[in-house]
Amino acid sequence: MVQYAALDVSDKDTAIHVLDEDGRLVWKGKRASEPEVLATALRRHAPELRRVGLETGQLTPWLYHSLKALGIPVVCLDARHARAATALQRNKTDARDAETLAQLVRTGWYREARVKGWAAHAVRHLVNARSQLVGISTDLSNQIRSVLKTFGLRVRGRAGGVFEAKVRGAMAERPEVAAVVEPLLTVWRTVRDGIAGLDRRIMAAAKDDPTCRLLMTCPGVGAVIATSFSAAVEAPEHFRRSRSVGAYLGLTPRRHQSGEMDRSAGVSKRGNRLLRSYLFEAAACLLVRVQRASALKAWRLALVQRLGFKRAAVAVARKISVVLHAMWRANAPFQAWPGLPAAT
Repeated sequence: MVQYAALDVSDKDTAIHVLDEDGRLVWKGKRASEPEVLATALRRHAPELRRVGLETGQLTPWLYHSLKALGIPVVCLDARHARAATALQRNKTDARDAETLAQLVRTGWYREARVKGWAAHAVRHLVNARSQLVGISTDLSNQIRSVLKTFGLRVRGRAGGVFEAKVRGAMAERPEVAAVVEPLLTVWRTVRDGIAGLDRRIMAAAKDDPTCRLLMTCPGVGAVIATSFSAAVEAPEHFRRSRSVGAYLGLTPRRHQSGEMDRSAGVSKRGNRLLRSYLFEAAACLLVRVQRASALKAWRLALVQRLGFKRAAVAVARKISVVLHAMWRANAPFQAWPGLPAAT
C-alpha cells in the first residue's frame, strides 16, 4: 500500500507524518532537520512512499534539492495556500501541522510552488544584498543630514560622490558636530564601497549572460532588472503565456466575487517584491528619461493621460514583464514598433 508524508520544518527538528492511501496514520515522529536523517526515516517508515510535501520557507530550497538528490519524491507546497487548512486547527502544534499537510498531499488539494535552482538563488540574494545596502546607505545619509541641520549646517544635493566632501566641509570648524557625524560618515563610506562592489559583480554577471544582454535591449531595463528578472523566471518554459508573468509577480488586480458582488481591488502584490519595485522604476524611467519613441512608450503616455502617473506606471510595469518574457521566449531583441519591418 502506498504512503503519503509531510514535513513541518523548523530550524532544529522536523515533524513527520505518514499516512496510507485511505488517510490512516502509518507513523509520526520528529527527526533532526537534516536531509539524510529525514530520508532515512521516510525510507524506514514509508517504503512505498508516493509523495512527501513540505511548505515554502527558508530551509526549503536546501531540503528540497537535497531530498530530490536522495531519491525522495518531494513536492513544495505554497505556504499561503496550505495556511487555509492549518488555520482551522483548534490547537496548533508542529505534529498537527504535519498531519494536515499530509492530508493535503494525499488528497492533492494543494498548490505546488516551484523551487528555483541554486544559480537563481545566488543571483537573487546578490540583488537582495545590494538592495539592503542601498537602504542602509540612504538611512545613514538622511541621519547625517538631520544631525547637521540641528546645528544649522545643510548639505544639499544627492548623496553621491561629492556628498562626503560636502559633509566634511560643513563640519570643518565644528568639532562637536564632527564627533557625532564622523562615525556615521565612515560607515556610510564602507556601505557605499560595498554597493559599488556588488554593482560590479552584477554588471559582470549580466555581461556574461546572453539572456541578460537580450533583456537589456528593452528601454528602461538595466543590469539589475535584467538579472533580477532572469533569476525570478529562471526559464521561459515555466510560463505557457507571457501574460501569466504579471500575475506571478503580483502586478495584476485582485478580484473578489460573491453572489451579486464582483469587485476588483489593487494589484495582488504577490511574488518578488523587490523585482516588482524594479519594474515600477523601469516604467517610470520609460516615461521620464527614455527619449526613443516606441509603441510601448506611446501606450504608456496614453495611460498617463487617462489613469494618472502611478496607476499607469503599475500597468506599464506589468506590460514590461510580459514583453521581457516574450523577448526571452522568442530569443529576439526589443522591437520598438512590432509588426513593422526592421530598418536596414
